[in-house]
Amino acid sequence: MENSGGIQASLSGRYATALFELARESKALPAVEQSLATVRAALNESADFKALTTSPLISRNDAARAIAATSSVMKLDTVTTSFLGVLASNRRLNQLPQIIRAFRSLAANYRGETTAEVVSAHPLTADQVDALKQQLRTRIGRDVAVDLSVDPSLLGGLVVKIGSQMIDSSIKTRLNSLAHAMKG
Repeated sequence: MENSGGIQASLSGRYATALFELARESKALPAVEQSLATVRAALNESADFKALTTSPLISRNDAARAIAATSSVMKLDTVTTSFLGVLASNRRLNQLPQIIRAFRSLAANYRGETTAEVVSAHPLTADQVDALKQQLRTRIGRDVAVDLSVDPSLLGGLVVKIGSQMIDSSIKTRLNSLAHAMKG
């Protein structure tokens, strides 16, 4: 499997690559992707779960026990649960957001897709996501997987990042540009 040097060069990239290879070999790629999406949502929505993954005060054993318990509650697949246990044992739970991002990129490349990071002011509906994917597919010429997040400070519009390209149609940026132009 060919990976970009950038992903493999980072610590989180090496963990993501190991998880990806394990998921692919055990034919559990969709289950692992779903479990990682659940973990990502928990990181964004639960202050307690985020604290569990980032606090240096929690011992390795306590973190491993807590991860095992939360994995059961979140109904994560066995590959992801074991992987999170390894991260807890190695004190690398703080790398989860970067590992998930790198894993998503590896999985998208494996499927022949490009990953687009999309930040919107409000959550997008399924129809809006489908329309956005279609527009990006037309622009890029290949399938696009979107990594959605919400930033209310944008006020409206979207910020789309695909590789090194960024398309910023947010109201926040337009207002900042207008204010800068008015200053002269």
